[in-house]
This record gives sequence, C-alpha cells and structure tokens, in this order.
Amino acid sequence: MNTREKNTVSKMIRLYCRLKHGVFGSFCSECKQLESYAHARLEHCPFGEVKPACQNCTVHCYKPEYREKIREVMRFSGPRMLFFHPIEAIRHLWRKRNKDFSK
Repeated sequence: MNTREKNTVSKMIRLYCRLKHGVFGSFCSECKQLESYAHARLEHCPFGEVKPACQNCTVHCYKPEYREKIREVMRFSGPRMLFFHPIEAIRHLWRKRNKDFSK
C-alpha cells in the first residue's frame, strides 16, 4: 500500500494529538489506536494504489466510531498541515486536484 498515505495520516494524527492532547513526539493511547486502525484500513483498501480520498469513497471501511474520530482529526489537522508540514499538504492538494480532473 502507499506509504505516503500512511505517513500523511500519521502526521495528521500526531499533529492532532500534540495540539489537542498535549503529547509531544509520540501518541497518547487513543491516538496510537486510531493510527493503527487507519494503517490497517489502508492496507486492506479494495482500491489499492488508485484509492480516492476517503470522503469521496464509495466503500466506507471504517467502523462508525473510528470514522467519526478520523473526520475530527482531519478537520482539525488539515488546515494546520500547511504550517506544520507544508510540503506534505501541497502534495496532498496536488494529488487531490489531479484525481478530480481525471473523472
């Protein structure tokens, strides 16, 4: 599976954990569990390398409680990624833009 997607979700969860839970350099137990779950879902994604953004996906593979939690993390971390991980944020926006045009 795409390690770039795993790295992006890990960075978003780490940023969320740092700013919301005050944990620096690692994860609290709740965020570590969320990261493990998200990585497992990415590993088993039926779309593989050509997966759409989760919000645009037709197959929702997250359990409802994890789906709500990852939405919360992404809503919080997404805008802040430009300040904390600008290259990653720009890559994500570029990939999303290109996928939108290919439809």
